[in-house]
Amino acid sequence: MDLLRSFHDYIEKERLFTAADRLLIAVSGGIDSVVLCELCHLSGFAFTLAHCNFGLRGEESRRDEAFVRSLAVRYDCNLLVKAFNTMAYAGEHHLSMQAAARDLRYTWFSRLVWEGNARYVATAHHLDDNIETMVMNFFKGTGIAGLRAMLPVQGIVVRPLLFTGRAEIAGFAQERNLAWVEDSSNVEDKYTRNFFRHQLIPLVTKAYPAAISNLSDNIGRFREIELIYRNAIEQQKRRLLEQRGDELYIPVLKLKQARPLHTLLHEIISPYGFSPHQTEAVAGLLDSGSGRYILSATHRILKDRKWLIVSPLDKTTAAIIPVEKGDSAILFERGQLLLRTEASVHRLDQGPRVALLDATAVRYPLLVRKWKPGDYFYPLGMRKKKKLSRFFIDQRLSLADKEKVWVVEADKRILWVVGYRIDDRFKVGPHAREVLRIEWVPG
Repeated sequence: MDLLRSFHDYIEKERLFTAADRLLIAVSGGIDSVVLCELCHLSGFAFTLAHCNFGLRGEESRRDEAFVRSLAVRYDCNLLVKAFNTMAYAGEHHLSMQAAARDLRYTWFSRLVWEGNARYVATAHHLDDNIETMVMNFFKGTGIAGLRAMLPVQGIVVRPLLFTGRAEIAGFAQERNLAWVEDSSNVEDKYTRNFFRHQLIPLVTKAYPAAISNLSDNIGRFREIELIYRNAIEQQKRRLLEQRGDELYIPVLKLKQARPLHTLLHEIISPYGFSPHQTEAVAGLLDSGSGRYILSATHRILKDRKWLIVSPLDKTTAAIIPVEKGDSAILFERGQLLLRTEASVHRLDQGPRVALLDATAVRYPLLVRKWKPGDYFYPLGMRKKKKLSRFFIDQRLSLADKEKVWVVEADKRILWVVGYRIDDRFKVGPHAREVLRIEWVPG
């Protein structure tokens, strides 16, 4: 029963939960989750079993579910079972089967906790799992967070077996005469984790017999190193970042002086869906012209003069919207801008909602943005520049009207004060070969 004492010591040391907390134990029916159930039962902890049937192994999946139902009877506890169409989910979301199962599993567990079925979700991940995770993450290049692998507590998830390995768990199961089911996919090396488990790590331990113990110690060291690292990163972020609504502003000059630049930049942009491989491209924006940008699945990083601006991809609310050559429609706060290039026009005055510009004088990308103090342009028919603030006075705009004004800009020059006036430098002259027509359709 040494494992039981170590189990209690680990829960107390890591402050995983208290005897008053109900657990939702994720049970596959394999030896690890069966041992976790037995340890919790012997400890007197209150728990509910939760079993996911991913429907990927036919009769074997049905066998596992039946076995878990027998466990619930053995421990006289509640059981929650959920069947998933994992293949359909994976196809719909372009995920591997393993990633799809993980998403489905933890989404369901989170809902069960939110509905009040338990305080924490307890999984049976153990030390060998964690070492495999660390080694896999090392080769994937996931940084410090990957090298410390799984934590004992992450949100609502607790992992009370991370202190012990597969051999100790098997010994306890035999000592207690426990029954479990075997997942046949665990012996197939086509899965990345199984390759590391059955091939790579055994080869390493032949050369370094103490490798498992050393890697376990390293996980603890990396956990502490990550704490120091996170504190340093947060200090840098507080000095650099400026939040403006749902947009993040990063001063280019200060960021260029920061060290180590690429590591800090990765930590700043990764929460917005940018991959480690995009860090170099974002660093390249520091010396690029205004209007250049990099996209993730959810956000855009735009270079605008002295700033990098991180914005959500909802272009109807973004404060600065880039326009590439060939774009035909742009959504923004005031509606839509429709763009097209024409060989010629028959009538130059088409009303305040249409801008006709000399296409050969326009350099892309364009920027559609709200006006700001200090902006100026050369109003059509004038040879002198005029600040927009003075132009608004001449137009007798109210404060509310001023707050709604947007401009179209190219190469740091305003082409059009949307709905009011184009810039004289971009007017269509007698020698214009092409005309850029931009129409504002209020929304």
